[in-house]
Amino acid sequence: MVGEKKWVPYVLLIPWLVGFIVFKVYPFISAFVMSLYEKRGRISTFVGLKNFKLIMDTSTYLGEEFVNSLKVTFIYVFVTVPLILIVSLLVAYLLSLKMKGVGFFRTAFYMPTVLGANVAVIILWRYIFEYNGLINSGLKLLGISPISFLGTAGGAMMSVVLLRVWQFGSTMLIFLNALVNVPETLYEAATIDGAGKFKQFMKVTIPMITPIILFNGVMRLVEAFQVFNGPMLITNGGPEGSTNVLNKLIYDIAFKGGDLNVGSAMSWVLFVIIMVFTVLIFRSSKYWVHYQD
Repeated sequence: MVGEKKWVPYVLLIPWLVGFIVFKVYPFISAFVMSLYEKRGRISTFVGLKNFKLIMDTSTYLGEEFVNSLKVTFIYVFVTVPLILIVSLLVAYLLSLKMKGVGFFRTAFYMPTVLGANVAVIILWRYIFEYNGLINSGLKLLGISPISFLGTAGGAMMSVVLLRVWQFGSTMLIFLNALVNVPETLYEAATIDGAGKFKQFMKVTIPMITPIILFNGVMRLVEAFQVFNGPMLITNGGPEGSTNVLNKLIYDIAFKGGDLNVGSAMSWVLFVIIMVFTVLIFRSSKYWVHYQD
């Protein structure tokens, strides 16, 4: 009887498989095909790698915009990802300690992740950092001159970075699960050897959770490279392109500008960049990730 039902799991997988092919594989391949064509009116002409050369040519306006968006995206990723990992690990470590009300704090820190980067939250976030927003209203009450957070390159980037770092809940929960599973015997042995809390954290805790650090790092890296909502709705890429991340530029070129071919080429460049960084991280993991077995 059991053998007769071996087909059941495969049948149950069909809806997922259909969705994966239709919404992932097909657009993925179609985007690459489209990047090799140029459309004039209703006629599409095969142009090979012309679109890729076009976006790399810094002597053109499009090339300048693309290179600038790459630079902005790298800044966002290399600031956001370490911040999320550090903040979520430290909060998870504190929540792993035995103290009263820890359940409340776990829920409270996870709430921003539930709220996510939806439109309402992002508009609220924008109000907080606007010139006449919440923070500057507080500064005025203290007699301090308002700060143009969204009017400067640094302030605008800080706003979108903080929006993402604020949603560290899921990363924190994964770290928390790893921390509570570190064997107590290791801490007891370290205590007998005279190691303090900080030394235990650096010499016992960190090495034991390096597989989780690898997982969280890769997930947050891929996610950060695909950022769109924050820069789109808080700063609209400004001021002067200082938060115009690559996904925002792709949206402008492909959907507002109507050039799906060039937009597809940019998307594939972004995919290659993500793949390169992911492979580099995995290749480097053999030097710093420790598996218990």
